[in-house]
Amino acid sequence: MTTAEKLAAILAAVQTDPGQRGLAHDPHDNLFTATAGDFAAACQSIAATPVPHLVITTGFYIPWATPPAYETDGPLGTLFLSRALTALGGFATLWVEPELESILHIGWREAGYVPRPQPLPAPTHRVWIERVGPATDGRYYSMRGRDVTAFHAPAPAAPAALLTASATPLRSLGIGDGGNEIGMGKIPHTTMVKNIPLGAQIHCRIPTDDLLVCGVSNWGAYAVAAGLFLLRQTPPPRELFDPAIEQQILEAMVREGPLVDGVTGQATATVDGLSWEQYIQPLIRIRELLDQ
Repeated sequence: MTTAEKLAAILAAVQTDPGQRGLAHDPHDNLFTATAGDFAAACQSIAATPVPHLVITTGFYIPWATPPAYETDGPLGTLFLSRALTALGGFATLWVEPELESILHIGWREAGYVPRPQPLPAPTHRVWIERVGPATDGRYYSMRGRDVTAFHAPAPAAPAALLTASATPLRSLGIGDGGNEIGMGKIPHTTMVKNIPLGAQIHCRIPTDDLLVCGVSNWGAYAVAAGLFLLRQTPPPRELFDPAIEQQILEAMVREGPLVDGVTGQATATVDGLSWEQYIQPLIRIRELLDQ
């Protein structure tokens, strides 16, 4: 397979709709077709940067969960992409709420992750992974139309000095799976409405330069990480794409955080209501593609 074919296969592995959210309800005009080319463009932009430094924000708080907590989709992928960047000689700066930051540290500990030492280079990219954003009315909504504005606005912002350290505007990437996340503003509202059941209400109107829509947002982080290793022609650390280690990290963050499944609202080591066997299949497929 050529590099382009492998990138396409990686994207295909994550662009499914296991939660039946309507991501591709219209076969000709949907959230996948509206972002054709964005995945490859995002990977190429980051991979072509000699020392990439991504400023990443994640975190979707579920106030009705048992207990109320941030969901498992987002943090796990954020840690994965951070670890990938370190292996490639890059950097990740995470800007999240303090409560979630402490949970991410639990994941880092389980992964044996050691961030690269200071000083950091100027940021090169801004990334949002499963981070809800404001709809047309300025309110923040869950996929089911619940108003969660009180728990997400305003979003944590990186210090202005960090974001203005770069000589050029940061290229931005949004990763989401439902239409209510930052980045989804790149998708035409008419497309959102015809595919997502509550699209007219929940559509986040904040666009990003590139947008990766996938069945689970964590999967998008797996795909981007894989794309970077592929384009850099660098074999990834074997432990990075190890499903057992990924499960270990998730279990620790749920147990000690806690984190909760965003669909069931329960503190279980699952993501978006999927069994672990269902959830981990794209990572297994991506690893197979990298090994070819």
